[in-house]
Amino acid sequence: VQLVESGGGLVQPGGSLRLSCAASGRTFSTYHMGWLRQAPGKGREFVAAVGWRTGTTYYADSVKGRFTISRDNAKNTVYLQMNGLRPEDTAVYYCAAGAYSDLRAADYWGQGAQVTVSS
Repeated sequence: VQLVESGGGLVQPGGSLRLSCAASGRTFSTYHMGWLRQAPGKGREFVAAVGWRTGTTYYADSVKGRFTISRDNAKNTVYLQMNGLRPEDTAVYYCAAGAYSDLRAADYWGQGAQVTVSS
């Protein structure tokens, strides 16, 4: 099983970025997929997830109203649209898949994508 991330980069405060995560090797009909992030010197925290079968979305309070997660079942791909980015959103974003909606104890991980928000 592979999760391959793309997107990320450097953006000014208030800007937008989109992350993608393409899954291969198995189907995830009973899983949740999404992202966690880790800022320098901090622990990993949940960002957003989507139920693969139900489409139900879950968000951390810190990103509600700014980030949108979506999925394309045909492409086995999940997207994270990030708008209104803030310096505190700077982190490595990891795509993950697992049984829980908050992605704790995720079974599969992507390679990580750096997101830097700075003027």
